[in-house]
Amino acid sequence: MVQAQPLQHVGNGAGKEDQAYFDPSAPPPFKIANIRAAIPKHCWEKNTLRSLSYVLRDVLVVTALVAAAIGFNSWFFWPLYWPAQGTMFWALFVLGHDCGHGSFSNSPLLNSIVGHILHSSILVPYHGWRISHRTHHQNHGHVEKDESWVPLTEKVYKNLDNMTRMMRFTLPFPIFAYPFYLWSRSPGKEGSHFNPYSNLFSPGERRDVLTSTLCWGIMLSVLLYLSLTMGPLFMLKLYGVPYLVISLSHFLYTSHTSVGYLQPTPK
Repeated sequence: MVQAQPLQHVGNGAGKEDQAYFDPSAPPPFKIANIRAAIPKHCWEKNTLRSLSYVLRDVLVVTALVAAAIGFNSWFFWPLYWPAQGTMFWALFVLGHDCGHGSFSNSPLLNSIVGHILHSSILVPYHGWRISHRTHHQNHGHVEKDESWVPLTEKVYKNLDNMTRMMRFTLPFPIFAYPFYLWSRSPGKEGSHFNPYSNLFSPGERRDVLTSTLCWGIMLSVLLYLSLTMGPLFMLKLYGVPYLVISLSHFLYTSHTSVGYLQPTPK
C-alpha cells in the first residue's frame, strides 16, 4: 500500500501546529463535476474562426522565419533563428494537440485535417499520438499505464542495457529521446505510434493510425528531397535544429510535470 507522507503546509503563519498527513491514494475532496462547474461557460465555447486564426498566425510566423533564415544564411543569424523557430514548432504542436482533444472546433473532420497538417509538419503521427495521449489522460499518474515517460520500476531499470541507460538518463542524450519514444515508446513498453497493429490501438483505430503514418512518411520524403536539393547541412540548420528544440521542450515538460505517480498495490 502507499504510505502516507508528512506534508508541511506553509503560508499564512503556518507552523508545527499546521502539519498534516497527505495520503496520495485517497480520493480528492472534490469531483470532476465540481471543477467543470467552476469554469466559466464561455471557456467551453469553441470558436472555429479564432482557432483557424491562430493557425494562420503561427504558420505566417514560421514562414517569415524560414524566409529570413534563407535570406540571411549567416552564423550570426542562425543562433537567433533556432530557438525562435523551435518555439514556433512547439506552437504548431500545441495547436495539433488541441485538435486531438477536440477543443479546436466542433468538427471532427476539421480537427483531423488541421491536426494532420500541423503534426505531420513537425514529424508527429497525428492519430498515433492523439490516441496514446488519450491513454495518458485516462491513466494519469499510473506507474504502469501512463504514457508520459513514467518512472521506471527497479526491475525494468536493472534489465536495461548500458546503451539504453545512457541514452535515457545521461544528459544531453534525453533531449533527443522524443522521436525514439514515438517509434518504440518508453523502456519496458511495447508498440509504436506508427504501427496500426500496435497494442496502443484498437482494431477500429488502425485506419486512422495508418493515415497518420502515411502523412508522416510524406513529410519525411519532402524533407529528404529538400536535403538533396538544398544540402543536408542547410536543412539541418533550417529544420533539424528547431526540431531538436521541440524534443528538448518535451523532455523539460515531462520532467517537470509528470509527478505524483501511484504504484499498484502488491498482490
